[in-house]
Amino acid sequence: MSTLGHQYDNSLVSNAFGFLRLPLEFNPYDSDADWVITGIPFDMATSGRSGSRHGPGAIRQVSTNLAWEGCRWPWDFDVRERLNIVDCGDVVFDFGDAQDLSDKLQSHAERLLAAGKRLLCFGGDHYVTLPLLRAHAKHFGKMALVHFDAHTDTYSNGSKFDHGTMFYHAPKEGLIDPTRSVQIGIRTEHDKNNGFTVLDAAQVNDRGVDDILAQITQIVGDMPVYLTFDIDCLDPASAPGTGTPVIGGLTTDRALKLVRGLQSLNIVGMDLVEVAPAYDQAQITALAAATLALEMLYIQAAKKAE
Repeated sequence: MSTLGHQYDNSLVSNAFGFLRLPLEFNPYDSDADWVITGIPFDMATSGRSGSRHGPGAIRQVSTNLAWEGCRWPWDFDVRERLNIVDCGDVVFDFGDAQDLSDKLQSHAERLLAAGKRLLCFGGDHYVTLPLLRAHAKHFGKMALVHFDAHTDTYSNGSKFDHGTMFYHAPKEGLIDPTRSVQIGIRTEHDKNNGFTVLDAAQVNDRGVDDILAQITQIVGDMPVYLTFDIDCLDPASAPGTGTPVIGGLTTDRALKLVRGLQSLNIVGMDLVEVAPAYDQAQITALAAATLALEMLYIQAAKKAE
């Protein structure tokens, strides 16, 4: 390739990179990847401030601050030595067409799962979890949900495409079992009779981490688990860059300890959503998201080595 008269070796120079500076893999279905990172630049389902369509790019960009480390503290190994992780870029859909996004995201996930891969997705708003759950349920059957958030997203008064209604629809579609699911960090009004175990932010902040993890493990049991983390679970002091911030949330320290403690669960899919960089300060929300995503991968790598 010739650019401005200079010759460049494509094996040495890359114009684009993914999470942790991983090279982009545009055919992940036929790759030998264990985990495939997918960005979902969609925020048409927001009820508050839009902007999370730019979340995947912000998470990837700030992840360069994490890429230089070998062994990530407090782990004693490099996640890239135990897991083959690729980043396939972002889902492409017809702009303004929420149904097209839903269909293409579900199809993408189904193809990867059928090929033996697992997905870590970056939203986008939280609606994107619903088509992902549909794909995973086709492959794994009914699942447990472990859900970090300030909101339960079990509201019944939203539209078909709404980032506050996914976990109202998911049980009705038979995708998840609410009686085996846990919602962590909640601090907004919600239906207390829908079957979910809700660990509100006040008790999560006051109780011991080991005590909380023991309860989560007891509820979930050996079911396949889908793990979803809405960044507004964190207090706005730690994550101002999101569309629906709510004070009184978790610190990054507590969230990281809880995510690390999920290692024993049978996690089959993961996402991290609702990073809206236009409202961020000094990339602290994006950095929190990138670090939490990396921890999600580390617990998978640690489990693989058991």
